[in-house]
Amino acid sequence: MADGRVIFEDEVLLAWDKPAGILVHGDGTGARTLTDVVAAHLAAEGRDGVAPQAVQRLDVETTGLVLFSLDRSTQPALDAQVAGHAMRKRYLAVVAGRVPWAERVVRLPVGRDRHDARRMRACRPGQGRPAETRLTRMDVREGRTLLMAELVTGRRHQIRVHLASLGHPIVGDALYGGARSASGLLLHAWREELDHPLTGERLRLETPWPERLWPEPAASNSAASAHRNRRPSQ
Repeated sequence: MADGRVIFEDEVLLAWDKPAGILVHGDGTGARTLTDVVAAHLAAEGRDGVAPQAVQRLDVETTGLVLFSLDRSTQPALDAQVAGHAMRKRYLAVVAGRVPWAERVVRLPVGRDRHDARRMRACRPGQGRPAETRLTRMDVREGRTLLMAELVTGRRHQIRVHLASLGHPIVGDALYGGARSASGLLLHAWREELDHPLTGERLRLETPWPERLWPEPAASNSAASAHRNRRPSQ
């Protein structure tokens, strides 16, 4: 899956499993983007008149679910769900060491780092923008902890900043002090729930298990396949 794969597709919506190392949107350099990949996929299906618009973005080294709108008339309904936090998005993250707590809610504002334009930072109350992340410990092995992180808000680098603020930066996250990793940044957008913009049906989307993060699903999540409620791609 050099370019990733389709997780869900119908006439108005597409979900793609993004690989590491590719931008979602163009940055002015002319580099190939995930939007280009999805457009090529649609053209190969005879839908070359459809212009995919990413509803969300992931950092270039983050893998996993990215939603694309395929229809301008329904895109406002998707944008409203993003803005109103009606979507539920869960990530998997790996940190070094054993995290001592089973669950934790982090409520720390996130703002830009004035000393490094690449970074965001956890701020004092009244500064930055409100941000909330819900963390659950899923597994521990070989000196690392697998966490599930649910975004309540969606600030830039939010999970990365919040985990670093707890003293548990993500493995492979050199920007925030994470341990080195031959597998890159160990952060993956795994599951997402949203209302279909046409039918109103609650969709539950999920990527295949990301083996580069963790060798197999944690025992506490062995029923993951039963959670899925995905339409096959068309």
